[in-house]
Amino acid sequence: MRIGLLGGSFNPPHAAHRAVSLYALKRLDLDRVWWLVSPANPLKDARALRALSERAAAASAMASDPRIDISCLEAVIGTRYTIDTITYLRRRCANVRFVWIMGADNLEQFHRWENWQRIAAAVPIAVVDRPPHSFRALAAPAAQALARWRLPEARADRLATHRLPAWVFLTGMKSRLSSTGLRNRDGTWMDGSLKT
Repeated sequence: MRIGLLGGSFNPPHAAHRAVSLYALKRLDLDRVWWLVSPANPLKDARALRALSERAAAASAMASDPRIDISCLEAVIGTRYTIDTITYLRRRCANVRFVWIMGADNLEQFHRWENWQRIAAAVPIAVVDRPPHSFRALAAPAAQALARWRLPEARADRLATHRLPAWVFLTGMKSRLSSTGLRNRDGTWMDGSLKT
């Protein structure tokens, strides 16, 4: 079983989350994608964050595909950092090949994540191009530090089983949608932000 992990606040979930998941299923030859709805991102201001249950329900409505599962695992197991979630999953799902999925905007600041080097050593990473972040992401400290382990995009379907560390940069997705762009200044979600 090959499972992609797409973590985030999903505040709000949007059509690009779904598009990235469907794209990853195809390009990475995955069986499923799990959306890990985070209780709170340590690198973001949580004051404008909607309730976890509300974000999970909205994510479920947005996903609208039987291969995409919505999970509030991090709240259940009490993890705050991605490395702890990945460690937990690898211990309990030894026969599953996980792939961490992130947008180029996250690669741009990946070096700020808690134990980012351990994340890269624990699970293969698929980075999905998100204009206008492409060039800044590939020039960022983490991308430069991991450059020698980057797979050619043509081998993306082998990422899940590749020796670690391994990552791939997937082009072709050009959505500029972002959760930040779909929130009003007061943190409320814009009307229509949950339409697929």
